[in-house]
Amino acid sequence: MPELTAQVARAVAARGPYPLAMRVRDELGELFSDTEFAEAFEARGRPGWSPGQLALVTVLQFAENLTDRAAAHRVRYGMDLKYALGLELDDPGFDASVLSEFRTRLVEHGMEEKVLDLLLTALKDRGLVKAGGRQRTDSTRVLAAVRDLNRLELAGETLRATLEVLACAAPDWLMQAVSVREWAERYGPRIHSWHPPASTSKREEMALAYGRDGFALLEAVHAPDAPAWLRELPAVQVLRTMWVQNYHRAVTVAGAEVKRRESKDLPPGRLRLASPYDTDARYGLKQGSWWTGYKVHISESCDEADDRDAPAGQATIPGADGPPPRLITSIATTDATVTDAEMTEPVHHMLAGRGLLPAEHYLDSGYASAELIVGMKKNFGVTLVTPVLMNSSPQARAGAGFDRTAFTIDWEKRQATCPRGDTSTWWSPASQRGTKAIVIKFDKETCRPCPVRDQCTRSKTGGRTLSLQPREVQEVLDHARLQQSDEQWRATYGTRAGVEGTIHQAVAVTGMRRARYLGLQKTHLEHVLSAAALNLIRLDAWWNGHPLDRTRASHLARLGLSLAA
Repeated sequence: MPELTAQVARAVAARGPYPLAMRVRDELGELFSDTEFAEAFEARGRPGWSPGQLALVTVLQFAENLTDRAAAHRVRYGMDLKYALGLELDDPGFDASVLSEFRTRLVEHGMEEKVLDLLLTALKDRGLVKAGGRQRTDSTRVLAAVRDLNRLELAGETLRATLEVLACAAPDWLMQAVSVREWAERYGPRIHSWHPPASTSKREEMALAYGRDGFALLEAVHAPDAPAWLRELPAVQVLRTMWVQNYHRAVTVAGAEVKRRESKDLPPGRLRLASPYDTDARYGLKQGSWWTGYKVHISESCDEADDRDAPAGQATIPGADGPPPRLITSIATTDATVTDAEMTEPVHHMLAGRGLLPAEHYLDSGYASAELIVGMKKNFGVTLVTPVLMNSSPQARAGAGFDRTAFTIDWEKRQATCPRGDTSTWWSPASQRGTKAIVIKFDKETCRPCPVRDQCTRSKTGGRTLSLQPREVQEVLDHARLQQSDEQWRATYGTRAGVEGTIHQAVAVTGMRRARYLGLQKTHLEHVLSAAALNLIRLDAWWNGHPLDRTRASHLARLGLSLAA
């Protein structure tokens, strides 16, 4: 740290709220070492900026929700940034393009998680995060950095984007392959710059025209006399995939006829492209809301104050006051079609990799099933605190009659006993919708004369049938259903609701609702940087001894900034 930079920055900071960037440097020192990023940077070549410094700049950029240009401006003129980076006061900083190049290197070398890993390691050494205790996880939608397009617009824009690429890559070939004047009029302007026809028939006619032109272009690209490298262009590959998904050609007497695929013939949402520019984005649906993009899963610690004391021999950061901060321990990004339940195990693998598995994990019902509750306990030693789906039998839904819980199950004898004392005559393993199950049946001769038959089964001629899951899973499911009807359990489960505030903070402060970049990998890097930034914001609030401000306005006020700035 240059002595003059430290002296001047501290003198200026003494007149107002202590800046976040300076607090991070004071409390955590050199947080990101260059050696941690050596894999992504060559040992030889022109001198460049320190990757450790760029990592810190990028995290602080997300803490203030700045663009690359604004972040570079802050480094050039911001005394707090020069202090945090250890720069001389007259250091001119760097060009904004350096930040984009830095992010690209991280993605190319699979180092998207590096920044959060290094921060959490430093916090583990100070006893601020640890394994065991409680954590909570929830997800929210993320809008891709592309425009929402219907099927007509998607076809037209995909073809237009491909022509743009071919016009740059092989202009002479393109002039010979297509009618340039006619196609320039049709595909020159972007699809959102004009209104498509209101008539359904004209829109269908336009869609078929797009289809015919797209097939013609693909045939030209794959012609024997066309340069072989053209068909390897990413834009051409996207066009081919998009046409396979949305069109087909039927051979008739008149020749090949282009037709649009009906909705029932479209590929599943997980495979269907939603944009020619971001091929990882997908159409998602959650709670009745459609969007194009991704989902982000945020996990954070949520221990009580008396549970967060540092272990013997570990020193916490001095001078902090109030309850310990809730820190983000994991961030996962998926396309919009991946369900929460599919991410339960991957999230625990990520936490295990960081040595931060909780003892209790609070989740909503979207993440849980009886199989997952058993699996997480067996494989990770984690107890999932989550509501499960209630019994859906007609008797349970009506709240009358004998549902499954009215029957006694003897697992050793492979037998069930009904409320009137009769035993089952059939016990058979089965598979129901791809999952293991046990089917139990009572003899119809036993059930037919039963005086309470109407309260037990709706079958007119057969006996009562029960469907169970394997013993371990069924017992966990029964226990969970019994627990969640208890008021004390509901009060404890209220701990999960706090993660909603974290999602709000992520959206309000770092702009996590809308992706800045294209592609799943870069979007995930954005989310990792946002998580690291949120952790620093929360630590700053804790170091300063006041509750965490959750709104962007209050947070920026503490940074000495304003929304107008």
